[in-house]
Amino acid sequence: MKKILATLLAVLMIASLVACGAKTDDKTLTVGATPAPHCEILEVAKELMAAKGYTLEIKEFNDYVIPNDSVEEGELDANYFQHITYMNNFNEEHGTHLVSVAGIHYEPFGLYAGQTATLEELAEGARIAVPNDGTNEARALLLLEQEGLIVLKEGVGLSATKSDIAENPMDLDIVEMEALQLTATLQDVDMAVINGNYAIDAGLKVADAVAVEAADGDAAEAYVNVLTVKEGNEENEAVLALVEALKSDEVKAFIEETYAGSVVPLF
Repeated sequence: MKKILATLLAVLMIASLVACGAKTDDKTLTVGATPAPHCEILEVAKELMAAKGYTLEIKEFNDYVIPNDSVEEGELDANYFQHITYMNNFNEEHGTHLVSVAGIHYEPFGLYAGQTATLEELAEGARIAVPNDGTNEARALLLLEQEGLIVLKEGVGLSATKSDIAENPMDLDIVEMEALQLTATLQDVDMAVINGNYAIDAGLKVADAVAVEAADGDAAEAYVNVLTVKEGNEENEAVLALVEALKSDEVKAFIEETYAGSVVPLF
């Protein structure tokens, strides 16, 4: 009986090793993404990958945390939804091991009108909503500073929070909320600084924004949206195939024709 059990155990171990080895030849890649523009861009890449024998499975998320946790835990092979600064901060705060394998595009932040149509019409005490997650809140505050609405403490840069507002001459009420909620509550505030992907989801165009983040400084570099994997998977064959597809002429043309400046390819 012991010999039979030992034989069965050996067979199971061999089968397990064969299965693990087979995974290196797997041409299926599972990627998490937020709906727009990321899932839409991935759909274009999906066709290009299929032509080369790869299967791209796209999992849609409306959240900024789960897609990163899922890559860290191996439930997803990659994700495409975040900018590089958010990813780096996420690693620091959560102890994850996420890395960028490619920078794909940049989404300019916009300040959109809610109850107040123009900057000139903003009244004292007006309510302006901003995303409440670290890097995106700083980015929103920098846009408000760009437009002369507030002054931040010197040197705070991408670490700026509401408490770093040094001057607020109009006594604006800066309302922090989840990025996902900004478009839904736009008509409840005077204005809101909205992430590019959520603005696109809501049918907002950057051309209609009251103010747009300047792209001639460090913004594009700091906020480039990246394809992310767990450290150690950078050279995965299917991942590299996806990078090639995302940086193709077909994807570039799709971005430029579809988003009218709300999404800017960086390749």
